This record gives sequence, C-alpha cells and structure tokens, in this order.
Amino acid sequence: MQQRVYVVDDDQGMLDSTLWLLESVGLSGVPFTSGRAFLEACDPTANACVLLDVRMPGMGGLNVQEEMRARGIDLPVIFVSGHADVPIVVRAFKAGAVDFIEKPYNEQLLLDSVQQALDRRPARPRRDARLAEVQARLDQLTPRERDVLLPLVRGYTNREVAEQLDISVKTVDLYRSRVMKRMQAETLPELVGMVIAAGLVDPLALRAASRD
Repeated sequence: MQQRVYVVDDDQGMLDSTLWLLESVGLSGVPFTSGRAFLEACDPTANACVLLDVRMPGMGGLNVQEEMRARGIDLPVIFVSGHADVPIVVRAFKAGAVDFIEKPYNEQLLLDSVQQALDRRPARPRRDARLAEVQARLDQLTPRERDVLLPLVRGYTNREVAEQLDISVKTVDLYRSRVMKRMQAETLPELVGMVIAAGLVDPLALRAASRD
C-alpha cells in the first residue's frame, strides 16, 4: 500500500510547495484547503500521516485534531505553523501530535518527521482490512449459526453445545460445518482467532463466559 501524506493548509502557495517536496521523494501528497474537507475525505485505514496547519479560517488545526479523535481517525499528526506559541504547542502534543514544525520549515526536517510518522503504522492497514473482512463474515451468519459459533469457540464439545441449545448433535455438526464455511476457517483454532479478534469473546474466560 502506497504511503500517503494528507496536507491540510489554507495557504495555496504553501500547499503547492509542500506537495512538490513530498512528490520529489516519492511520497503521495493529498491536498486540502480546509479541515472540514479533510475530515470528510480521509481514509482512517490508510498508511498515512497528516500535515496540519494550526491556523486556518473556520476550523483550525487543533479543532481538526479533536474531531479526528472523536471520529476514531488514528492517523499521526504533524502540526505546522508560522505562529507557534507555547500553549498551542503544549495543547497539540497533549492531544497526541507526533511533531510540531514552525514555518518556514527546513525541508529535510519536514521530510524526516513525515517518514518517522509513516513508520509508526506499517502493519495496521492490513490488520484493519482483515478485521473488516472477518466482521463482514460474522454479520452474514444467521442467529442460529451464531448460537452454535459462540460455545464452539469457547471450547465446548458438539455434545455440550447440543445440550445447551436443546438440539441434536447431528444438527450441531451441520451448523458447525456451515459456520466454518461462511467464516472461511479451515480449522477451529483459526475460527477462535477470528472471533477473539472481533471482540466477541474474552480469550481469558472462554468456558466461564458460557456459564454466566
């Protein structure tokens, strides 16, 4: 997946020069002249970071950062500003910014900061995509298939599941086969891993969970 840098700055000249700098080293820059436009268009799962201007009309950079957190957009943020007073810098870092660079910035300093921010999240996009696939498969299960799925991944045998649900062992076998096929799991441990990753069961209290 190509690395991406979202550049949010209302100064068109600065925006253009920053994009040119990023592209000169093979990075893909995505420009926005307002924080609102960035929030509506960004991809939270991208292998990306955000170059965010502090002072912009309408929605300033700190407000954009707050809205990112509220929306669960966990992209590394690098602030740039021509007016970096101490309270603003402190507030930015307290809210999770990875760097704060003053304009006019040193080009190599900016590039180094961007690369460090991108290196912070090398594997997450793949994990997020796989987790989304697992969740989509879970959402396709019928209520009865979910009834069978949960005790199975908690370690109960087919006979125990049959007793819990008041159905025959043969019926449990049938549903188990259908669940494995729908979830695209070749083994029971693989199925257990999927369900734990999706947060449906606590891996430290598998059997106990079904007795509650």
